[in-house]
Amino acid sequence: MVKWSRNGFWEKMWFEYKLSFLNENTLEEVFSFRMSRLHVLIVLFLFAVFMITLTSFVIIKTPIRNYLPGYLPIDVRQEIIENALRVDSLENALQIQTQYISNVRAALNGTLEADKIMQTSDSVNDYSGLKLDKSKESADFVRNYDEEERFNLNMRSNTDIKSDKPMFFCPLKGIVSSSFNQQAKHYGIDIAAIENEPILAAQKGTVIFSGFVPETGYVICVQHINGFTTVYKHCAKLLKVQGETVESGEAIALVGNTGRYSTGNHLHFELWQNGIALNPDELINFDRYPIHHTN
Repeated sequence: MVKWSRNGFWEKMWFEYKLSFLNENTLEEVFSFRMSRLHVLIVLFLFAVFMITLTSFVIIKTPIRNYLPGYLPIDVRQEIIENALRVDSLENALQIQTQYISNVRAALNGTLEADKIMQTSDSVNDYSGLKLDKSKESADFVRNYDEEERFNLNMRSNTDIKSDKPMFFCPLKGIVSSSFNQQAKHYGIDIAAIENEPILAAQKGTVIFSGFVPETGYVICVQHINGFTTVYKHCAKLLKVQGETVESGEAIALVGNTGRYSTGNHLHFELWQNGIALNPDELINFDRYPIHHTN
């Protein structure tokens, strides 16, 4: 049994070893140095301290520290979570808005099939926050038209129409030449009228589309409360632009004969609710007066 000695231990720790580097060809000593076990331990310790110090400095002084678990302050981590939730909500809203725009575009082109309609949430249909001033041109039309005509503000009093139904203006006085027919994919009614006759907004709302479509000519689409949307096609001229707010009974366009599907001066009027086509004749009392030409 080997007896352990403290003096013997330190003697081994301090005992120096010579490390030599020799030329392989001449066996000449090129470089040498002496070191003990204690020297090796000291060098390793100092190297470890240096690496720890360097790593700590890099982490503290650079953005790498943000990747360490639990380093971020609580308020920053909470903000990151809230932002992630907002992004998720925006993605859902974007999907709903994209589907809604797709439905509107298909409705304007006359290619929307009833069995393929996807409903959208009422949050997408809320445009009440948009407030724009009326144009001078539309105000003149309303003033001139009010001097000559009176508009019916009441709905039809059919027994099958509930009293809680919304109130709509008759958009145009004329002859209803074609009625609503969902089986024939005719999702509105056609009202024949004199060219350039003012077309009125059926209800207060916001213009969500105002432009030209090759098949249906100049088209204006107005979004109302409770998911209702009205569409006015084959116009000769549009008096409102997208994003503008309109009042009930306000002139928004003029009767025309534009678009590939038009066969004469008339208004093709459609009424939708949450992507579902409704029969306008069940909610609006259309004035079926004969067309009388003026000199």
